[in-house]
Amino acid sequence: MRRRNAGTAIAVGVIVTLCLAQVCLAQEQGQKKRQGQSQPRTRRTQRVVPMKEVQVASPDGKVKLTLGSNPERLTWTVTLENTTVIEPSPLDVRVDGYDLSSGVIFNALEPYSIDETYPWHGAHSTAVNRCNGVKVSLTHDLSQMPYLLEIRAFNDGVAYRHVIAGAADAVRVPNEYSTFILPAGTTVWYHDLDGHYEAEYDRQDISEVKAGQWAGPPVTFQLSGSAGYGSITEANLVNYSGMGLENDGRRGWVVGLGHRQPINYPYELRYGREEARRLATPASVTGTITTPWRVVLVARDLNTLVNSDILPNLCPPADPKYFPQGMKTPWVQPSLCVWDYVDRNYVPRGNASQSDRMKDFSRMAGQIGAKYHILEGFAYGWSDEQVREFADYSKQQGVRVLFWRHSNQLRTPEAREEFFSRLHRLGVAGAKIDFFDHEAKENIDLYEELLKKAAEYQCVIDFHGANKPTGRLRTWPNAMLYEGVRGMESSSLKRRARHETILPFARYLAGPTDYTTMIFTQRRADSTWAHQIACLATFHSPILTMAAHPQSVLDNPAVDVIKSIKAVWDETIVLPESKIGELSLFARRSGDMWMLAVMSGGPARTIRVPLSFLGEGQYKASLVRDNKEKADAVASENTTLQRTDTLTIDLADGGGFLARFLKEK
Repeated sequence: MRRRNAGTAIAVGVIVTLCLAQVCLAQEQGQKKRQGQSQPRTRRTQRVVPMKEVQVASPDGKVKLTLGSNPERLTWTVTLENTTVIEPSPLDVRVDGYDLSSGVIFNALEPYSIDETYPWHGAHSTAVNRCNGVKVSLTHDLSQMPYLLEIRAFNDGVAYRHVIAGAADAVRVPNEYSTFILPAGTTVWYHDLDGHYEAEYDRQDISEVKAGQWAGPPVTFQLSGSAGYGSITEANLVNYSGMGLENDGRRGWVVGLGHRQPINYPYELRYGREEARRLATPASVTGTITTPWRVVLVARDLNTLVNSDILPNLCPPADPKYFPQGMKTPWVQPSLCVWDYVDRNYVPRGNASQSDRMKDFSRMAGQIGAKYHILEGFAYGWSDEQVREFADYSKQQGVRVLFWRHSNQLRTPEAREEFFSRLHRLGVAGAKIDFFDHEAKENIDLYEELLKKAAEYQCVIDFHGANKPTGRLRTWPNAMLYEGVRGMESSSLKRRARHETILPFARYLAGPTDYTTMIFTQRRADSTWAHQIACLATFHSPILTMAAHPQSVLDNPAVDVIKSIKAVWDETIVLPESKIGELSLFARRSGDMWMLAVMSGGPARTIRVPLSFLGEGQYKASLVRDNKEKADAVASENTTLQRTDTLTIDLADGGGFLARFLKEK
């Protein structure tokens, strides 16, 4: 191809498309020397090997991440077929003040692919990891610092990370300001960081989000014209600060690491402003710097979004030394859980001792089928004999117990050793560890140290007062729960029905969530009993904690159906009528049992749901509907249905519906 510049003919390279393992590279050859002339001098080192545009396509070819060809500022773009998901957006990764994404030299390209499956605890029991990847070797011109930019494209999203090699004793400070620019007309659902990760979601057009607005990932979005969905978050957060997102007022979400995030109320309340000021300094990393993966989930529909395995796919598998059967290791078995806190006054407490009340909770947990029971901080103060006696009693009920502990009591190796060794010695299954409230690197490091020490003693953990998970459940199957949500503990949340129809498509995309689900008191706010029961079947986590007093569950007319609800599922289908913040319809399977869970976030309505997700044959169906007269009651019925039938469901304002389908023998 010939171009003319100021009347002079200059030969430039042709565009060559290469396909290696379905990784497409558009390469423009460098400017050739003209015969008899020397190459023009430039101010940059990069004058022989020009930058290349790199395009990584998903295995089905529909999702693509394109790395731009301008070496003065690296940019990236994401597309779903012909739809733009992320507009050309600047990368901005810094080490010791050097902007490694500006002024780069292209060195080499290494394509690869992954195709594997593995057991999982979540929306389905088998995770699929199928992607195309590429490692782009670059050098920052000014500092001469080499690094890898690694990119992966899945059928349901993309991810990238930076790996900056360094000597084992090298101490350097990373920082990031990379941007995710969303197309005009995109609708976003996000919450601020005033309560850390415990906040209500706003819904806005991306163009209306003001500069300086912070959000805690995942930030879920819907493209204009119902062209598709996406969600921005991170994966494999380890040895690094957590990522928040700050809006630039121009449709862009900018990465903000823990030190840059605004002080939140829970942290200032518990640790004070001086500690917050200390954590406002960027954290150093010793040795090689490996950033977490920056992830964009991409989907045409909500079913694909909810079933994405990208986050755990980007994390290493569990160490068989601690988890010889991986996710199927017996001591990380998922189940429902009871907790004496939110609904503790359902039964008059009387003069019974704490130990006797907690034994009663364990007894009722066994009757419900809940295999976990979380106890508050008083329990760790019991004598060894009391703890062992209580743990033994609970075990006889088929229940394992967890003890609460403040994270500030576990910040030294000695304290962690003493704590977890005592739990293990006395038969306690694990711990609920609280009050992290910050994404500073030292807190991220603490999560890892706690998980490792807990695994040594076969203890599971519920992280409360925590940030969002990032797929590390694959690495640490004992990381059963992270709170990172405004849950049932919040008595002031008035639009709970709306909130609970956003969460399955936002916070739960990141992984296990300690929402403390299902309650029958006024704390349910504008939602009905049927909505609350359906919520327990819609939300999932390896430990699925119920907010309701176990006696209130046993007293509920729908107790038989509630007892059938699982913590995690073999299969999940999000039905197409679902709409974020308005209506969620989840068909879920465990073995041969199916459940249909419906939650309404708004006004009364009637919907018709085909049962085509069922298998062949007849099913005994137990239906839990809204009571037309009272929000604090349900209407139950039993019938026989099959996959060719269609259910008509009348939903109250903030209503719900749950059906259990058992295959007739």
